[in-house]
Amino acid sequence: MPNELRLPAVEVRQSPGRKLYSFAVDGKLVHRFATISRVSRTEDGGLHGYQRPEVLSHIEEIRNYLESPSPMVPNAIVLAFDSRVRFEPARGSSPSDYAHPGVIIIPMEEDLPDERKPGFIVDGQQRLAAIREATVERFPVCVTAFITNDVSQQTEQFILVNSTKPLPKGLIYELLPRTTAQLPSLLTRRRLPAQLLERLNLDISSPLRGRIHTATNPTGIIKDNSILKMLENSLSDGVLYKFRRPGSLEADVEPILEVLRNYWTAVSKVFSAAWGLPPKKSRLMHGAGIVSMGFIMDAISDRLHDSHIPTVMQYEADLLPLKEICRWTAGYWDFGGGQQRKWNELQNTSKDIELLANHLIAQYKSRVWNRTAAKTVKTGRAALSRRAKSAPDAS
Repeated sequence: MPNELRLPAVEVRQSPGRKLYSFAVDGKLVHRFATISRVSRTEDGGLHGYQRPEVLSHIEEIRNYLESPSPMVPNAIVLAFDSRVRFEPARGSSPSDYAHPGVIIIPMEEDLPDERKPGFIVDGQQRLAAIREATVERFPVCVTAFITNDVSQQTEQFILVNSTKPLPKGLIYELLPRTTAQLPSLLTRRRLPAQLLERLNLDISSPLRGRIHTATNPTGIIKDNSILKMLENSLSDGVLYKFRRPGSLEADVEPILEVLRNYWTAVSKVFSAAWGLPPKKSRLMHGAGIVSMGFIMDAISDRLHDSHIPTVMQYEADLLPLKEICRWTAGYWDFGGGQQRKWNELQNTSKDIELLANHLIAQYKSRVWNRTAAKTVKTGRAALSRRAKSAPDAS
């Protein structure tokens, strides 16, 4: 039978079905029953864990402080326990309507592998690492804990605890698709784009597979924020908007992904020489290029509105006339009015993105949209003339 750590605790009922446990424990013991679930990808592309890598410089600063004469760390560590941890109310106690004194019981086994420990560190990873390494005999810390076997609840609490701290935003965005909790409005708006980004980066059929730089894919060449901006623009006022559910930030994901796969596959074919290069060698893979080409996706889809989802060939045909004026890897962009910019002078700023997007849209309308419309009118007039000539004489 495993050893148990029994600690005086208070159970706090915060809301229906939600209980917190507050207690104190020697910080040097925490790593014996709780682990850090660092974020990573499994072989099949699934997301595992939710923690950030330890920051060694920060840990060293905390450690130096802990080894000073009178250190104090008032912030509570946040832990998530699975159902092996239990709470026993104190006998004869007089609980309030929301708090109950008692004992929290944590199983303690020697040499237990991390993946089998009953606790996960939701917040306080670096403080605990510093306590573990500090040359002090012990250092009690305050702990706030909750008990659940649901990893998504642990992830949601991790996001909520850390969203107001300097946590890498890319890590938060990568975790968003796995959450259903009520989050701050900015994160709620980004949940669907983050879900789409994840699929674009992982699906075998995606032309962007493995190319997006994220916390778990550091070798990606396209910044995740550039993809998110492109998706958000289209979801708010572009082709992807029509797939959103009325009055909701949710949408039908599969048709959206088909649009994105078809369009970016066409982009990769038409601009093959610039595709797949790092942003320093290709502005197509740069934030300015990705966001601007997202606006072209919306413009082409608008022209092809009779097609529920345009095909790769349709997108390709509309992109080809733009090939000769694009300067993704060399030369100078000619924005008209004597304004020219060297290909690699375009930066990932609102001003440069607007300049490039407006130029591409104007070129697309003059080379494709307006010519197609004129051809359609001319064809229609010819058809009317033929029908008039072939009509029987009413006299």
